Amino acid sequence: MSKEAQARTGYSACPHDCPSTCALEVELLDGNRVGRLRGASDNSYTAGVICAKVARYAERVHHPGRVLQPLLRKGTRGDGNWQDLSWDDALDHIAERFLTAERKWGSQTVWPYYYAGTMGLIQRDSIHKLRHAKKYSGQFDSICTNAAWSGFYFGAGTLAGPDPREMAKSDCVVIWGTNAVSTQVNVMTHAVRARKERGARIVVIDIYDNPTMAQADMKLILKPGTDGALACAVMHVLFRDGFADRAYLDRYSDDPVGLEVHLQSRGPEWAAQITGLAAEEIEAFAHLVGETKRSYFRLGYGFTRQRNGTVNMHAASCIATVTGAWQYEGGGAFHSNASVFGFDHSRIMGLSLRDPDVRHLDQSKIGRVLKGDEEALGGGPPVTAMLIQNTNPANVAPEQRKVIEGLMREDLFTVVHEQFMTETAELADVVLPATVFLEHDDVYRGGGHQHIMLGPKLIEPPEGPRPNLFVVNELAKRLGVTDPGMFEADALSLVDDLLQRSGHGDLEALRANKWIDCQPDFETSHFIKGFAWPDGKFRLRLSWHDAHAPNRPPRMMGPQGPYEQLPEFPDHCDLIENADAEHPFRLATSPARNFLNSTFAETQTSRKREGRPELMIGKADAERCGVSNGDLVTIGNPRGSVRLHARIVDGVKPGVLVSEGLWPNKAFVDGEGINVLTGADSIAPFGGAAFHDNHVWLRL
Repeated sequence: MSKEAQARTGYSACPHDCPSTCALEVELLDGNRVGRLRGASDNSYTAGVICAKVARYAERVHHPGRVLQPLLRKGTRGDGNWQDLSWDDALDHIAERFLTAERKWGSQTVWPYYYAGTMGLIQRDSIHKLRHAKKYSGQFDSICTNAAWSGFYFGAGTLAGPDPREMAKSDCVVIWGTNAVSTQVNVMTHAVRARKERGARIVVIDIYDNPTMAQADMKLILKPGTDGALACAVMHVLFRDGFADRAYLDRYSDDPVGLEVHLQSRGPEWAAQITGLAAEEIEAFAHLVGETKRSYFRLGYGFTRQRNGTVNMHAASCIATVTGAWQYEGGGAFHSNASVFGFDHSRIMGLSLRDPDVRHLDQSKIGRVLKGDEEALGGGPPVTAMLIQNTNPANVAPEQRKVIEGLMREDLFTVVHEQFMTETAELADVVLPATVFLEHDDVYRGGGHQHIMLGPKLIEPPEGPRPNLFVVNELAKRLGVTDPGMFEADALSLVDDLLQRSGHGDLEALRANKWIDCQPDFETSHFIKGFAWPDGKFRLRLSWHDAHAPNRPPRMMGPQGPYEQLPEFPDHCDLIENADAEHPFRLATSPARNFLNSTFAETQTSRKREGRPELMIGKADAERCGVSNGDLVTIGNPRGSVRLHARIVDGVKPGVLVSEGLWPNKAFVDGEGINVLTGADSIAPFGGAAFHDNHVWLRL
């Protein structure tokens, strides 16, 4: 009998940092090998569709380059000279070095550093349990969601909204600031269904002509960081031409009169000068959403990764309030469903052990932290020991040169728990082999949808890799934690505890059903009884300094960025890194279709399909600069410079450059990656990293 005939099907969820969090059917060939992965057809959001890179996940699971043995650095940092260790010896050595660092500098000299290489709530978040038990430095999670989450929350008072499956019931789907074909494919599943079944129009708003634009009925290609201006001009037209739902605004918003007065000077001609769009394009878009009550605004992350990104998100979300689109099935604005799950993470994260006086360090400013910047260190001791899980800061963090210089310090002891020898792992003192998601137990929640999903262990790992929870628990035993019982539960026990604490049943029910649908009813999802503020009003007018947010910086850190310059009403907030005489171009570092941050860059198929690091440049700019297709060009700014090959394209505004990635640093001609050019200064008012907001010069 063939292997295909013998194959069984297992059920899991994609663990990667994508709002789709797809429900998966996994072809199990034997006890430790998988075949093809498919989207679960009976999950109403995934609907049988997943991205190609996850469908071929077997290439990653069974990759010959996986780390399979604990390794100890021998010789010069980064030269690739390693000694094999047993797990016990490796963990003993780590504990000894952490304790030595603590004795010299205090517990806050140790910084557990993590992020979203897995989105599993157990394997990702258990690192905090060790952090709190030992009073190690905290981490302010700023690198991904903060600007987007804050901007949406400021308006609606929650991270929730109309059922994402309602895109299929819409008459107009506006995909704003996300290349969904490449980064969250299920958005397209439901949008295209609306077009097929209802004749819905699909509008795509972005900074370049990407694969999602190819699906659009209306394309709006604007300059980076100008989304707030577009939103204001659209709302100007809605008020001017009678499309504003004044009865809805009077009942459900805080200051519609003030907004209308504010917008009188912010019409299409004003926005055209800022965005690079034609005034006629803005008018047409405004009339489309004004005339189409069932307009669903699907708001992404990409357009918030600007220094004015929080303002841009809030402005875009206001349009659905002006039109009253929230009232209708298939209408409203949606960014994330993070607020609907109501999880009690206290046992997973050891929150009972948390000390509010322990400093927090900004994950986006890791370069500054490791270089000893006193402001970044919060007045505390230097970081001299790190445990890094689920992230690759040498590649993905801003101010890359500072990050790498910091990781190269000889007085820094770094442990990296990884699946592959990433560029961060190459600079570590100890590398520990990690399991992939099919080799351990976990539980997941959607960001772009409403399901809680079980991710059970489906195959046995190779001999060496161990899950994150194992590392955390074993280190705790060796580090003398005062509450060892906190570190004894296995992953499935923690899943069961999480579900029961949070009112979602128990593990056995989830195992039987595969997922739990947490979408609130229509009235709640569409805020029919009012938005999530005490007065039930959507906030059009903001007081930024005392605003609430899902991930507001700890009190000791305070507001971030130039928050005092933020506008009271939606506006174009000119805090971006504008082009100037020395830096005439604006650069965005957008995601590539076959990578996910730095993940999948190690697999042959993904690398082959992406080709090489390239710089997209418009035809007019290329001609003006004397650049031909394939030329090796240099782009730079005060942070550094990078060489890569030019690709001449249509569909970008003059003065805009795009480099899709995230490619490993070593894939570039000079061994330095694109994040050499990105800054770590905070997005106002509550932090975030402005990856798509860089001015640069270009030279042949």
